[in-house]
Amino acid sequence: MDVRSQISMVFHLDKCLGCHTCSVACKNVWTDRTGTEYMWWNNVETKPGTGYPTKWEHQGEYRGGWEKKNGKLRLKSTGRGRVIPNIFHNPSLPSLDDYYEPWTYKFQDLFDAPEGDDQPTARPISKITGKPIDVKAGPNWDDDLGGSPVYAENDPNLDVLTDEERRQLFAIERMVFFYFPRICNHCLNPACVASCPSGALYKRGEDGIVLIDQSVCRAWRSCVAACPYKKSYFNWHTGKSEKCILCFPRIETGQAPACFHSCVGRIRYLGVLLYDAERIEAVASLPPEEMVEAQRQMILDPHDPAVVEAARENGIHDSVIESAQKSPVYAFVKEWGLALPPHVEFGTLPMLFYVPPLLPVMSKMQGDVVVTESEGLFHDIDRARAPLNYLGRLFGGGNTGAVDYALRKQLAVRTWRRSVTVGDIDREVALRMLSEADCSIEQAEAIYELTALCTFEERFVIPPSHREEAIEMLEDPLEHKKSVGFGFLSGPRRGL
Repeated sequence: MDVRSQISMVFHLDKCLGCHTCSVACKNVWTDRTGTEYMWWNNVETKPGTGYPTKWEHQGEYRGGWEKKNGKLRLKSTGRGRVIPNIFHNPSLPSLDDYYEPWTYKFQDLFDAPEGDDQPTARPISKITGKPIDVKAGPNWDDDLGGSPVYAENDPNLDVLTDEERRQLFAIERMVFFYFPRICNHCLNPACVASCPSGALYKRGEDGIVLIDQSVCRAWRSCVAACPYKKSYFNWHTGKSEKCILCFPRIETGQAPACFHSCVGRIRYLGVLLYDAERIEAVASLPPEEMVEAQRQMILDPHDPAVVEAARENGIHDSVIESAQKSPVYAFVKEWGLALPPHVEFGTLPMLFYVPPLLPVMSKMQGDVVVTESEGLFHDIDRARAPLNYLGRLFGGGNTGAVDYALRKQLAVRTWRRSVTVGDIDREVALRMLSEADCSIEQAEAIYELTALCTFEERFVIPPSHREEAIEMLEDPLEHKKSVGFGFLSGPRRGL
């Protein structure tokens, strides 16, 4: 057992408002410079939809992540023997059209326009060419049309649905419209780190945050193509790649990342997990439908004395272990089984998990009459707006059982709390639902409190940063770039 620590995250999609406050906070802090206009380290997409950049989930086109070939894992888009032929042209790289051409407005026209009968307007101006443009796309262009056939029918996740399920999905009474906020997943098996010929990308050993050394980056852009989530960007002004840094200067001082801190819906949780690094390759090599449970098994119980002892032997500080024992992420992912990784089939083992949305159908139109869809107060999981196959493709690697388990447990907790607080649901019915959802009363109360009543300190359990133990301060990362970030190669020497 090779115990490592990893700062991990949970996004509760049933609480997301789609307000984009997180995106604006990140944009103002990190990407308001020249060359970063099109970068959105945090963006909020509407699902079903094509996302940002367009169809980023379509790995047949972008070829991000890992694949198993001849019994071994390898990168889909690049590799040591494939990077040189693509040095001047990478066919898997997103183009500006896949993102959008950043623009501003010629506001001076509002002040300098001559007097006339028409209201003066500020024309959109390209930030790249400086010329007027006809704006046709943006980072959340499908937001107002989310769930509509205009964008949603091009969602790659719909490939698993039958024609009948597609028709039902776009019927007005079942129209799906939920928000999907995304940041870098700071994966356990990051394709971006493995793809970089310069060794500029590395995974910090003390907390698992994936970073890019700007002084080492040589503009190969392999990381952009290799990342299946398309969360690595190229700065056309500086000639360097950039990505989400999980606000590590804030984390090192005990503060939550900017997007987490500003979240209006309080959907975000941050904590540290302990995991067994020896299982990374084995889990990433499994069939997609088996990866969710296998990745969950990689996460170790921080209360287990054997795990604690192995963690100490591997250089993990007691204060980090204590943070892991209080981690809200551990509760959501491991204890309760509510949070699931996005597109685990990409093989990167993402450490950002999502609690899937319930998406109820409360009523529908029959002619001129509105009729109740559900016989009871709450809908049945099988009659939700989003087909289970769709959510399974998005969060379970095709494993609908994992999604069904999470949704049923959420519904059982709602029913139980309705029975307790309002009393219009029979207690025996609520208890039966909890039993069928593999949930005890104590667990239901804990889920309710951490979801609805939690404090700031309970949502963000930030471990102390022991930078004196970081591998970057002990060894030359370029000498050990094959294993950089995956633990300490030698223990720190203290004192004289």
